[in-house]
Amino acid sequence: MLPSASQIRAGRGLLGWSRTELASRASVSSKTLQLIEDEAVNPRASTLEALGHALIKGGVLFLTHSKSGGEGVRRALSEDPELE
Repeated sequence: MLPSASQIRAGRGLLGWSRTELASRASVSSKTLQLIEDEAVNPRASTLEALGHALIKGGVLFLTHSKSGGEGVRRALSEDPELE
């Protein structure tokens, strides 16, 4: 699943990371991240994958649309296999 711009913003906020921090961890430019978060560009899938992977490594889980609610993010539990 590729994260949406709102999930990237929310995940970054949840971790308390600056744009510079996330951009560095994902190996993308801060300007690219800003444009993605502002929904001013249609980013490449590989860029969204890199951002999503960095956030997952930081402890974020992405929630998809379901009958009980919309997309979102939450902190992963330390036992979550995604953090290994």
